[in-house]
Amino acid sequence: MAKASKKAAPKKAAPKKAATKAAPKKAAPKKAAAKKAAPKKAASTKAAPKKAAAKKAAPKKSTRKPNAAFMAPLTPDETLANVIGSKPAPRTEVVKKIWDYIKKNNLQDKTNRRMINADGKLKPLFGKDQISMFDLAKIVNSHIK
Repeated sequence: MAKASKKAAPKKAAPKKAATKAAPKKAAPKKAAAKKAAPKKAASTKAAPKKAAAKKAAPKKSTRKPNAAFMAPLTPDETLANVIGSKPAPRTEVVKKIWDYIKKNNLQDKTNRRMINADGKLKPLFGKDQISMFDLAKIVNSHIK
């Protein structure tokens, strides 16, 4: 078993030739090399405007179309109709009309602008004296059909 586990003896590497040290290059050839490299950079900058021109020629994306669900007219119930009117309107317009009413009557809280104070018309809609502006969409959703 000892013979089977032995590995073959590694071959000896060929002797290396003595490395000759290259003589240091003079400064003049390096400058020449730098001058030769400069035209290559100029060629690459000329290629860049061609790519930019190709990007400009690409067709523009079409304008964004609104989702039909947001544009569907919804009928407000009586409490919401007291604030915005009884005509059917899209959900986005309903929220916009409520904000117009809030700003017109100066109902945003002075210390915390995120809070909306309820007046005589908004108190039945909100169900309490003050709500957060983030709750407004939820309240509107419960008052439209």
